[in-house]
Amino acid sequence: MISLGIFLGFMGGTEWIIIGLAVLLLFGGKKIPELMKGLGGGIKEFKKATKDEDDDVKKVEDSKK
Repeated sequence: MISLGIFLGFMGGTEWIIIGLAVLLLFGGKKIPELMKGLGGGIKEFKKATKDEDDDVKKVEDSKK
């Protein structure tokens, strides 16, 4: 099974351009900024949840001492 990192390593500039054009055709120029804003918000929320979980684990570890 090929990992995603190895797969992305084999993609050159031409492939990325083709993918970009396909996305542009599918969603249109006006919709892409909204999609990126939603993606950024999702990543931000994921990082916050991960940090909150790490803080909770640290609190439990500190209370055991």
